[in-house]
Amino acid sequence: MEIIYLHQYFNTPGMNGSTRSYELARRLVSRGHRVRMLTSWREDDGRRDWFVTDEEGIEVHWLPVPYDNVMSYAQRLRSFFRFAIGAARRATKLSGDLVFATSTPLTIALPAVFASRRQRCPMVFEVRDLWPEMPIAVGALRHPMLIRMARELERFAYRNAARVVALSPGMRDGVVAAGYEPSRIRVIPNSCDLELFTSDPSAIERFRLTHPELAGGKILLYAGTLGRINGVEYLAHLAAVCRETIPSLRVVIIGGGAEVEKVRQLSRKLGVLGQHLFMYPHMTKQGIVDAFAAADLAISCFIELPEMEKNSANKFFDALASGTPVAINYGGWQAELIEQSGAGLVLSRDPPQAALQLREWFADSAGQKRAAAKALELARTRFSRDRLTDELEALLKETLHESDIGERQHQA
Repeated sequence: MEIIYLHQYFNTPGMNGSTRSYELARRLVSRGHRVRMLTSWREDDGRRDWFVTDEEGIEVHWLPVPYDNVMSYAQRLRSFFRFAIGAARRATKLSGDLVFATSTPLTIALPAVFASRRQRCPMVFEVRDLWPEMPIAVGALRHPMLIRMARELERFAYRNAARVVALSPGMRDGVVAAGYEPSRIRVIPNSCDLELFTSDPSAIERFRLTHPELAGGKILLYAGTLGRINGVEYLAHLAAVCRETIPSLRVVIIGGGAEVEKVRQLSRKLGVLGQHLFMYPHMTKQGIVDAFAAADLAISCFIELPEMEKNSANKFFDALASGTPVAINYGGWQAELIEQSGAGLVLSRDPPQAALQLREWFADSAGQKRAAAKALELARTRFSRDRLTDELEALLKETLHESDIGERQHQA
């Protein structure tokens, strides 16, 4: 197959952020498919026009469109539409048997549908977050007219998709609620990079040596975005309580985002910054691998918002891949998975109660070892990237086959 793959926030391993599209695309290439990725170059380094690179056989077309997590919502919208227009024009110049587009942002549907119609080929749409449900829930999208437009764009995306890929059962339910046929939706969650997170005995020592301030402590690791919906200030309050109940605990936060300074100031105010809570900027992929190896427990947290229970957070799967038990402070399908598998624990949203849970957790070394083994077992049996690529490839082939049959029937 020749696949036109649209993802505004595509990342290679040398870049910060999710590499799901990279990992899926390179595996599709290794299976004989040709993949052309249309994406944005987010660095404001003077580039102005499209340029092309080869990334492990993926033909990547980059359009310079600066973007940063600290942008206002209006600035983000301008970025979304600028890329959508540029990608639509670019896609018409490329050949393809099928268009595969992944959100967010939802505006990726515009060039995807345009390319699908011009190329007379099917489009498969991947839902990573439920838009506009999420920005409406957090108050980022308020104007009634904009909300109506966003909902219409959502329906437009689904209406023109031959198939939909959802990253979680909750996202699938959201797509069904928007009126899409359930039988045409496939849940393919985020995956575990077992190659990247292979067991390396030197990783723990390497991380500890480069971070002597963490020596002798138990590490609770948060590695991800510090945005409004992540609610990372929860960890500052948790560290403040654990200062008394688990004095050896080191809460380690790695990442950037709009809330970094807010979390830093709160941690300083609570008297835990640099003592019981440590903040680091984005690290290289190897640095993240080492951090997970050294962590005793990884955590994924969000503000109290029902919509967030449908998430498929990368940090959750990175923890599983590294064999690190994982904690979360929300409900939903991940909470059910943790409770059923024993791969970690579901924490209370109340920091004092969560601190008691953690104290009990860290007192049970045998239980921690069992949880680590269960985490790795989940990564290998349910969330390996090779297995999930199998599912995506089968779906794309099925979609293309259906399209070919439909085209022949139409011609007849």
